[in-house]
Amino acid sequence: MRLKRERIFRAASDLVRERGFSAVTTQEVSARAGVAAGTLFRYAATKSELLLMVYNEVLRSSIAEGAEHAASTPEPAAAIVARLSPLVAAAAREPENSAAYQRELLFGPHNAKFRAEGMALIFELEASLADTLRRAAPALSDEEARVAGSALFAITHLAIARMSASDIPEIDAINDLRLQVTQIVTGVVHYTPGGRIGR
Repeated sequence: MRLKRERIFRAASDLVRERGFSAVTTQEVSARAGVAAGTLFRYAATKSELLLMVYNEVLRSSIAEGAEHAASTPEPAAAIVARLSPLVAAAAREPENSAAYQRELLFGPHNAKFRAEGMALIFELEASLADTLRRAAPALSDEEARVAGSALFAITHLAIARMSASDIPEIDAINDLRLQVTQIVTGVVHYTPGGRIGR
């Protein structure tokens, strides 16, 4: 079973990267993986599930890369940019597939296994962003840190979507992300209870 799953994963990954998500069929994936269509559907019930299976791994490796970069970056805004930039860089390499992946994460069936795995990765990333903010601003409540962490991922999601929708270059997307992260982190660090911005 593990070997079959690996063959399906590799076939789906290669085909989607070669031709783009919209052009690939499940029949092509099963043929390249050397498995019957029924076997393929036991591992991923739909073409969208195949995409989620493949790009969950891209997301996982991008998060790990970002965490490694952030570990050696003490300044909070720079650390968060270091953590999020690999997600934008990965999306820039395959904008069509990344846009399709984001769409499936947002709007895919709630009971889909690979969608749930992808959302769990995002929630873990948001929690790590919240932890970074709490260390920079100890007075921040858990709820305030959670909301700010979600906002930081939201601007990353938008940066990725804009690259696909508007052909924005990766360097511009990263620069915009850096400015937005700095604004959010500055606001959080100087935030005081009651919604006031300290001086």
